[in-house]
Amino acid sequence: MRFFYRLIMLVASVATALSSISSYSQTHYSSNVALGVKGGADISRMFFNPSVPQTFKPGALFGVTFRYIEESHFGLIAEANFVQRGWKESFEETSYSYSRTLNYIQIPVLAHIYFGRRGRFFANVGPEIGFRLSDSASSNFDVSKAESLPDFPKYHNTLQYTEPVTQRVDYGISAGLGGEFDIHRRHSLNLEVRFYYGLGNLFASRKSDNFNASNSMCLQFTLGYWFRIK
Repeated sequence: MRFFYRLIMLVASVATALSSISSYSQTHYSSNVALGVKGGADISRMFFNPSVPQTFKPGALFGVTFRYIEESHFGLIAEANFVQRGWKESFEETSYSYSRTLNYIQIPVLAHIYFGRRGRFFANVGPEIGFRLSDSASSNFDVSKAESLPDFPKYHNTLQYTEPVTQRVDYGISAGLGGEFDIHRRHSLNLEVRFYYGLGNLFASRKSDNFNASNSMCLQFTLGYWFRIK
C-alpha cells in the first residue's frame, strides 16, 4: 500500500505542476465539471511465476465517472467501476478447461490530458485500487485430482487450483487512450482503450509460498457518456 500512496502523491504533484504552468501562461479557461457513466468489456490474464499457460479471459465492466477540468488540456478523472478479471488456462489439444473469475469494485484516479475542442483526443493515466467482491472457478475436471488424470498435460502447473486467494485489495497503474465527441453543448460520448497492470499479488508471495508473483493484467474497451454540470 505504501507504493500506491506514493503513486497518488506523484499524480497530485504532476497535477499541481501542470496547473501552475497553465496559470503562468495567463490563459483564461472556464472550469468544466461533468458526471458520466461507462460500460464495456475487458480481456484479462495473470502474470504468474512459476508460469501457468493461459489465454485471455473475457469479462464485463460498468461504472460511474466524475471529471474536473480547471485548465485547458488538463483535468482529473475519478471512477467507481464494477470489473470482472481473472484468467483462463490453455491446455493446447486436450479437452480440459479451467477459468477463474474475480469481481472487483475498481477506483482509479487519473490525470486527464486532452487536445481539441468538439472532437477530442485524450490520454488518461494514474493509480488504481480495487476491492475484491467475490471469486469463482469453473472447470470440467476435478482440480484436486488433476495430476492423476491420465492425459493431463505434464507441463501444466496445478498449484493455483488449491492456492487460497489471500489478497482482497488489488492496486496498480492504469493508462488509456481514446476520443471524445460532442453531441450537444452539455453532452458527449467517448471511446477508450485502457490497460491495467496490477502491482500487488493475488496469492501470498513469501519465499516459502508457491508463487513469487501473481499480478493482474487487463485490457478494457469502453463506451462512455458525459453530462456537463458546469
